[in-house]
Amino acid sequence: MPELPEVEVVRRGLAEHVVGHIVESVLVKHPRSVRRHDLGGDDLAARITGLRVRSACRRGKFLWLTFDEPDTALVVHLGMSGQMLVQPADAPLEKHAHIVAGLDDGAQLRFVDQRTFGGWALNRLVTVDGDELPESVAHIARDPLDPRFDTEAVVARIRAKSTEIKRILLDQTVVSGIGNIYADEALWRAGIHGERIAATLTRPALRQVLADVRIVMGEALDAGGTSFDALYVNVNGNSGYFERSLAAYGREDRPCRRCGAPIRREKFMNRSSYSCPRCQPKPRRR
Repeated sequence: MPELPEVEVVRRGLAEHVVGHIVESVLVKHPRSVRRHDLGGDDLAARITGLRVRSACRRGKFLWLTFDEPDTALVVHLGMSGQMLVQPADAPLEKHAHIVAGLDDGAQLRFVDQRTFGGWALNRLVTVDGDELPESVAHIARDPLDPRFDTEAVVARIRAKSTEIKRILLDQTVVSGIGNIYADEALWRAGIHGERIAATLTRPALRQVLADVRIVMGEALDAGGTSFDALYVNVNGNSGYFERSLAAYGREDRPCRRCGAPIRREKFMNRSSYSCPRCQPKPRRR
């Protein structure tokens, strides 16, 4: 699933190619892609046709467009394989293009989703802590790249929890934008095993983890994100190349870039965790 850097790459592409343009038509080709919009595809299409896109926004992994219609947001769920592509109208339609929106410059904004886990939905905008957010995103915490991210407040929240640090990093209500890839990468950089109990970590250690999250995400953003297959691409269809720089995630049995020990893979929350057995020793069982 795309994490903060991948979603931010898409957001920037939408800001460049879609913001300021009028939606002239919307064709919903697959009902699953609008299942989160209670009134269905015809209602969604009718309500955004004729509107000008005002902004492309993001919080953590969550992406939405706003319009010149007050209080209206189009929340885009990318799911496991969702893509927001900007294509010429005469370009061949992708096999899994489930929503096609025509823009006033002749281009099309296409939602392509092979696995149909994602989709579009209209939400009312609400004000939370001074920010305009869609109702469905209002509970999501700020992410480490947010200018108003409060490191000390987040450290205090983390230290109050008697559960694994990786589990907390994946909790989007504590700190948003972090998924499996960047949690493993940040913990490797900090030299902390993901099963360490948060309450046992010092404030400086937690500050370091959050700093490493910010650094690794910034590096991934500069590289266009992490692409393991053709499912994650930017609005022009290009893949990111941060996979080449990963130090832990997906590198089972390959040498640690710091000490040379083979990277280990372990089960964690129905997914895989990657860490160095030497640089990130497992905590003793309680």
